[in-house]
Amino acid sequence: MLSLDAIIVLIVLVFILISFYKEWIGPAFTFLIGVVILGISGILTPSEILSGFANDQVVVILMLLLIGDIIRDLGIVETLFDKVFQRANGYKAFMVRMMLLVGGFSAFLNNTPLVAVMMPYVHSWSKRNNISPSKLLIPLSYAAILGGCITLIGTSTNLIVNGMVKDQTIVTGLESLSMFSFAYVGVPMMFIGSAYLLFVSKKLLPEKEDILGDFSENTRKYIVEAHVKPNSDLIGKSIEEADLRNLKGLYLFQINRGGVRVAAVSHEFRLEEGDRLLFAGDTETIADLVLPNSGLTLPTVGMLTHKKHIEVVEIVISHNSTLISKTVKEANFRGQFDAAVIGIHRNGGRVSGKIGEVKLRAGDVLLLLGGDDFVERTHRIQDFYFISKVKEFRKQEGYKIGLLLGGTVLAVILSALNIVPLFMTLIVMIIVILGLKISNPKDIARMVDFNLALIISLSLAFGTAMIKSGLAEIIADLLISVFLPLGKVGVLFGIYLITSVLAAYITNKAAVAIVFPISLAMALSLHLDPEPFVLIVAFAAAANFMTPIGYQTNIMVYGPGGYSFKDFFKIGFPLTIIYMIFTVLILSYIYFY
Repeated sequence: MLSLDAIIVLIVLVFILISFYKEWIGPAFTFLIGVVILGISGILTPSEILSGFANDQVVVILMLLLIGDIIRDLGIVETLFDKVFQRANGYKAFMVRMMLLVGGFSAFLNNTPLVAVMMPYVHSWSKRNNISPSKLLIPLSYAAILGGCITLIGTSTNLIVNGMVKDQTIVTGLESLSMFSFAYVGVPMMFIGSAYLLFVSKKLLPEKEDILGDFSENTRKYIVEAHVKPNSDLIGKSIEEADLRNLKGLYLFQINRGGVRVAAVSHEFRLEEGDRLLFAGDTETIADLVLPNSGLTLPTVGMLTHKKHIEVVEIVISHNSTLISKTVKEANFRGQFDAAVIGIHRNGGRVSGKIGEVKLRAGDVLLLLGGDDFVERTHRIQDFYFISKVKEFRKQEGYKIGLLLGGTVLAVILSALNIVPLFMTLIVMIIVILGLKISNPKDIARMVDFNLALIISLSLAFGTAMIKSGLAEIIADLLISVFLPLGKVGVLFGIYLITSVLAAYITNKAAVAIVFPISLAMALSLHLDPEPFVLIVAFAAAANFMTPIGYQTNIMVYGPGGYSFKDFFKIGFPLTIIYMIFTVLILSYIYFY
């Protein structure tokens, strides 16, 4: 017979499930309403509601996400990706590199920014090789998921489960999961899952139109002038050898050499120092020309590229601007605004000639490279309006990058060896980042995901309510009666199945909050080691392949790939079954036999 407390928790549970499935309100507000009801009814005390905010795993998740974002902002990952993927000359070669590199990084870094960084590579490579990006984007997301399941810090789901374990230490006897508690399943499944995707992706995934390419074609096109700089690697190379015909989003339409214009540039044309190259291109690609490894220099930029912080922004000249009828050179952007004009877009006509000699008109859209003082100098300017920030570059000394990467690796090693808690090593890392001015306090405050912290903390409180009210034990007894005839292995299969379905159609964090206390109650009722019951929930929630809404990286590739729900299910359902079978068998072998 259900007690009144159990009935109230059950009603809240049903509300949470329906709210997530129907998307009535956001996850944080859903949990907040549920927990407030439990607090008003007296099932949870104020200290129990707030206990999640004092859980060190919540702060660990936020700090890991923060450090991952800082590493991404420094461009370290992009530099490595450039070197790895430039020689991938076939579908399988690209897939193998992508699966292993993204999966390996995801074991230690937040997988969302990794997928964000990798998507342009997938798009540009598929365009060059006449392969639809839809053949690669789902495998990209799945590689991040597979890699994230290898370590404790690979995905926030694993850390949330560990937070719940620490919350229930008195009940379970488990102090905490270790860094590599997940590796026995995660590592083999990384290779098994990658092999599955390597052999079936091209056959099972649809060949959709290049949506990213269509978008790119509709963006503003700028005219930009670039010079072949002294000692450039491009000197002596033909246009084809320099790969200037295949630049994503850029079209080379003219070369000026010593006053001679070459309008129809052939593939065999060989570059010399000082050649002026005129490109038509979109914002993102032109921004990449600012980088020193491009072999080209933008003459209007000058010493701005040597500044520690620069950003590429779009502005539009206002109708009452004092810049109208002035040439770019006369406007003196560098002196007035600490910025340089690197591209001009004008509707209704192509802008030709040197950028510095172009007379500005109302409505012209300019691509600017802004220095450290740009934002402050343009705070109340009415000569132009901001449209968007295209890209941001932060230069760091080599030793700072080395310290950041080395410190991150050292933090993981010290935690894995149980020498220093991960919480403490990450705090030291944040102090070092601030002390060396790799990032500043304002940026860190902006990057912290407070919404995620609220969701996790409230989900921990909800898990406490399920255990405290006895509802978790009642549901556990019901599931035991269903799955126990199949043995202990059957019980693990049952837990995995329920968690996986909930994670696929609501969210993995909600699935963990609901199933963890039930799984723990099942382990205690059967007098079994609770660790495999804890791990099975983590794997089932994190290894989420069946729907686009089940995991954030799936959502990221859903639109750009032009996918439907059916596409995810077609390739994700068999992978889910494979993952479930191997996970249950490996855990059963380790803990039961």
